[in-house]
Order: sequence, then C-alpha cells, then structure tokens
Amino acid sequence: MPQTQTKDDDLIPAPSRVEGPSRRAFLLDRRTTLDAAPGTETTARWLRTTLGAAFGLPLPDTADENATHSIRLRLDDTLAPEAYRLDVLPDQVAEITGGGPAGVFWGAQTLRQLLGPDAFRKAPTKATAKEEPVAVVTTQTIEDAPRFGWRGLLLDVARHFLPKDDVLRYLDLLAAHKLNVLHLHLTDDQGWRIEIRRHPRLTEIGSWRARSKWGHRASPLWDETPHGGFYTQDDIREIVAYAAERHITVVPEIDLPGHSQAAIAAYPELGNTDVVDTTALTVWDTWGVNPNVLAPTEAVLRFYEGVFEEVLDLFPAATSPFVHVGGDECPKDQWKASPAAQARIEELGVGDEDGLQSWFIRHFDRWLTARGRRLIGWDEILEGGLAEGAAVSSWRGYAGGVAAAEAGHDVVMCPEQQVYLDHRQAPGEEEPMPIGYVRTLEDVYRFEPVPPGLSPEAAAHILGTQANVWTEVMENRSRIDYQVFPRLAAFAEVAWSALPAPEARDYTGFERRMHTHYRRLDALGVDYRPPAGPHPRQQRPGVLGRPLEGTPPIV
Repeated sequence: MPQTQTKDDDLIPAPSRVEGPSRRAFLLDRRTTLDAAPGTETTARWLRTTLGAAFGLPLPDTADENATHSIRLRLDDTLAPEAYRLDVLPDQVAEITGGGPAGVFWGAQTLRQLLGPDAFRKAPTKATAKEEPVAVVTTQTIEDAPRFGWRGLLLDVARHFLPKDDVLRYLDLLAAHKLNVLHLHLTDDQGWRIEIRRHPRLTEIGSWRARSKWGHRASPLWDETPHGGFYTQDDIREIVAYAAERHITVVPEIDLPGHSQAAIAAYPELGNTDVVDTTALTVWDTWGVNPNVLAPTEAVLRFYEGVFEEVLDLFPAATSPFVHVGGDECPKDQWKASPAAQARIEELGVGDEDGLQSWFIRHFDRWLTARGRRLIGWDEILEGGLAEGAAVSSWRGYAGGVAAAEAGHDVVMCPEQQVYLDHRQAPGEEEPMPIGYVRTLEDVYRFEPVPPGLSPEAAAHILGTQANVWTEVMENRSRIDYQVFPRLAAFAEVAWSALPAPEARDYTGFERRMHTHYRRLDALGVDYRPPAGPHPRQQRPGVLGRPLEGTPPIV
C-alpha cells in the first residue's frame, strides 16, 4: 500500500493559498512520466535524483503534452520569478508552473512534502507491485511565493572545518526548506579554508591549528588534536555548481581587516610588524575577538586584491553577485600604537582609526563594484562612514540595519538576539556547551525581519533575512545539526511565508505541523534537537559554555 500522504496544512514553510484537497488523487507509480518544458531542466534532474531514488521510479521523459500519469513542469512569466502554482489534477497529473526556473524548483519541493516523509529518503523502504502506487496526493491547487528574496543561512567553516560533502548536504537541507542563500564564512583567525593559488601558504599554514579550545574560551579544557582542512578550487566550483542547480546563491566571506590571524600567520608581512612580532603568530586556537589585524598598507591591498581575483573566478557573478568582506570586530589597538598606521591616517586624511577601517572597506567596495560585484559586510562597516553601494548584514540587533536602510543601503537582517543558531535552545545544563541567549523554536518563529517603525522607503531596502551558525563549539556535523534544527524550519517559514505580526502567529499550529516535519528530518538523517531535550549522546557534560542569559555570544 502507498504511504499516507502529507496533509496540505502540514507544509513547511506554509504556502500562501491552498484550494482543496478533493477526494480524487494523483498516484505516483511506475507509469509516472516527467514532462519538462524548456527552462525547467534543473528541476527535472532534481526530481529524478530525489523522488526517483526515494521510490525506485524511472520517471521517464514524455513528449506528449496531454499525457496522463505525468509530472509536468512549466514556466509562466506572469508569475514572479520564485512564485509557483502546483495543480494536482484529477487526470493523474501534477503540474508545477513557476514564474522562473527557481519557482518551478520550489514547487517541486512542495510536491515532495506532499508525497510524504519517505520522499526524503535515498532509496525505497517498501517493496511494491509493478502497478501499485508508491505515494498518493489528493487533487488540489497551491499558489505560493516568498516574502523575501534573501533567505539565508551562514555556515561558519572557518572555526571548525566542514568537509565538502557536508556542505553539499547542507545545500540540500536549505533547498528542502526553500532557503536560497548559503553564506560561507571561509576565513578567520582560526583557519583559512579556500585555496588561493598565488598565495599557497594561506592553506599550507593558515588552514591548520595545533589544538582547539574545548567549550567557551574561559574553559580550562583543550582538544589537543590538530584541526584543519580547506576546499580546493575544484571543491569550490563543485559547491557553487551544486548550489546553482538548487537555485541557491553562495556568498563567500573573506574577512578583513580584522579576524585575520590565520592569514597573518601564513604571511607575517600582512600584520602590523612595527608593533607586533608577527613571525611568532600561529593560527589562533581559541575564541573571541583577536587583536591581530591587517596593516593599512598598499601591499596588503594588493595581496587581498589577488585573493579576491581568484575568489571572483570561483564564484561567478551570475550565481554569486555579492561578496562578503566581514568588516566586524576590528580592534584598533595595534593601529593606535603603530607609527606606520598613524602616518597612514594622516596621509589618507581619514581622521582616526575608524576612518582607517572605513578606508579598507571603501577600497574593496570600489574594487568589487568595478568588476560587477556588490560588497556586503557586517554592520561595523557603518563606522567611519558607510561605503557607497555596500550592503549591510545587521547582526548587532536591529540598529545597524535601521541606520543603513534609512540611509538608502540594502540590508540583510540577522540579529544575534533572534537568529544566531549557535545560541542555546533551552535553559539548563543539559544543553551542550550552552552559549549566549536562550532562543527556543518559538522564539525563532516569532522573529520579525523588518524592524518596527521603518519608513516604507527604508523597508524596501530589507533584502531579506539570514540565520547565522558560528561553529566555535560545534566540532562536527552532528553538533551543527543539533544547533540548526529544528529551529531552521521555523526560520524558513519566517523568511518565506507572509506571516502576521509576531504576537499573532499561530505557533500551536506550527508546532503541530512540525510533528510531520520531524519525520522528514528523520528521513534526511538530521541529528536535530528532540522537542523533549537532547539525547545523552548530544550532551557535553562538564564542558563550560557561556550560560548566563542575556550575555552576548562569541563571534
């Protein structure tokens, strides 16, 4: 017998409009064909590799536009590019119509949910007769479109390296939740994770640290195992191509002028050599804000221009229009003490150390703009004057995003108080290495990306929203899964669906829909936090976190 289908109101994220269902049904079986119009080829390939594998079906092509027992993929430019309409018709046809290829793909994600949790497995779990349906969907129509164009997740692979296959897996998890941006945090004090061929020591030296702090930086414990790894240029090309097939933009982050000790350890001349013996620096093995920042020299600019030249080649403009330069948490102590930096401030006429940081950002804003890209940075790039054309990732609450949007700059809202998923999910000592604020599944569900009180003109500059996953205390894939899920499901609905005001949101209904969604996550092999609390294997007893409610996180 076919598995019971998902009810239409069990979908996550919730669609805009559903008509039906009726008593009639679309039966998925070995007779089902795939009719893909030009422009829908990526979704056709994805359906064969997912639904075909999950149910053991060939899903052969058909050229007959009137064929029954078929999944039809169509384009309709009267719809918005990411909008779709899913018609489950009584003549054994499921027709997905998108305003663009991405819309068709999101419609296919909805069809997958309707087919039940077994559609999320990699191979069939039940033997069926040749003519027996493997899944049933009642006839209905779903119309849907996203609220925001930027629906993202930051994955910090610098603090703890995540192997390439795990990054590809996370792209599939983003796609399953209709998220369309992966922000890859590729460099930091604790590691450099992207091959730059003209500067090989960035990965030869900068991608490895001798040991790692185990827990919060105040913890007395250390993991003495050397940690490291990096993505080759072919790895990056594979990640970007895999993402593009799933209509996901990959935003690379190369940090400057702070968070740069791994680069300085590899190339000591990048640091402030007149006040620090940079030849003694190694890749940092603990967490927090690091004092070692880039020197404000022309040689450093040329070095990083070379880095970005290779980065732009790996992340084509068509799929990665934005390049993130960090710009956050840049202590000014070394610049204040450095005669060379002080002379540079006077030479440039930038006034002070904040002006020097702004000079760094403005330089790369102009450099990227000249090459058809857009710079985006953390909200500290507002200090010393916001670079023209730059977009802002607002992480220190709403204030930076409000200031940037009111000044006419585009903003991605990712405030630490609401959507830093490294923060603990519940009070109590059972949470593994508890960091930062308590942010429950309900807290994330009630997050509102558009700050209250924004003028309509400023609100139009909110590109969207992003959840951030900083991995200081996430040493492997399972720990990342635990911190990210199930909260990413709530975040996905906030980013996609047209929800009412936070206080009016139906969290009880969302929680009910999550009962089905947990079964999807189980089928996908996601090691999420159970609603009742962590399994014993998910805990980290005796490892110090930062458990005080209200204290800021480590980033």
